[in-house]
Amino acid sequence: MKSRIAAISVLLLSLCAFFGTAIGAEPQQFEQATFAGGCFWCIEAPFDKVSGVQQAVSGFMGGQKKNPTYKEVSSGKTKYIEAVQITFDPDKVSYADLLYVFWRQFDPTDTGGSFHDRGMQYTSAIFYHNESQRLAAIASKETLEASGVFGKDIVTPIREAESFYPAEDYHQNYWKTNTRHYERYRKGSGRDMFIKMVWGTKANLPKAYSKPADEELRNRLGSLQYSVTQEEGTEHPFRNEFWDNKKAGIYVDIVSGEPLFSSTHKFRSGTGWPSFTRPLIPENIVLKKDGTLWATRTEVRSKYGDSHLGHVFEDGPKPSGLRYCINSAALKFVPKKDLEMAGYGVFNALFE
Repeated sequence: MKSRIAAISVLLLSLCAFFGTAIGAEPQQFEQATFAGGCFWCIEAPFDKVSGVQQAVSGFMGGQKKNPTYKEVSSGKTKYIEAVQITFDPDKVSYADLLYVFWRQFDPTDTGGSFHDRGMQYTSAIFYHNESQRLAAIASKETLEASGVFGKDIVTPIREAESFYPAEDYHQNYWKTNTRHYERYRKGSGRDMFIKMVWGTKANLPKAYSKPADEELRNRLGSLQYSVTQEEGTEHPFRNEFWDNKKAGIYVDIVSGEPLFSSTHKFRSGTGWPSFTRPLIPENIVLKKDGTLWATRTEVRSKYGDSHLGHVFEDGPKPSGLRYCINSAALKFVPKKDLEMAGYGVFNALFE
């Protein structure tokens, strides 16, 4: 069981490197996430403790009546379920990190509610706020289900976010204001016993991706791959692997495996290097000023692998007007037909 838990943790860690801000969206200071997993007291508390979470509010989502009360929702007749809406700083904690915490708080195979709280108002759900969150939620759910950790199908639905109504004030920060009752409630519901039984420990955030040591990289990478990614080298134009590649698929970092670019954004620039109008996952791209030549350029690096990828120029086609000029040696190409097998199945949606 421990080896299985370790394996699923590694898969979830990889997802944390894949998803952060909305695909194609401009970065913003704060974002929102909404989760339901039974009693909202027990979902709010763990997120309150996550660095980067600005606020976690207990409330209701999924029904139609405006401004429902707790009494109305608890009757089970409003179609609302208890949920927690989280405001977070994506520069400090990613949406995938929040998913990692969420899945470790309840039993996602239970269709009747959560532990001793029964009824549709206590059922679970992920309410996504944008397309990036939807894809990340699907990927994390599929990864958990394939792992067999729970031994049953995961029934937690992934739904589009609707109007959120905060619960009455006495429900907010209940784990702080009524600590003894909250702790007795958690223990009595069986939630803590379930978490310990399945995960071994309480839900902690995953550790960040750790770049391999230089010796390991030298052994793993070819000489040109090492020169490009680790020494800011440049390969020859028209004599590299992907400059004229027309196959459908995605391009990932040769070091970390984080998704970087898609064939759907690739174009023939005439320069002899793979060229893209935009990144696949903007959060996975780091831009730095490069003054090593006669003119200042903008270097493109991967966020987690810290690999030198190439440069970006402002002479690309519309609508972005950008040309991400990337070295093939920094990339691994994953064809559309292999996405599922390689663990990138969530990106199949790009080619439908």
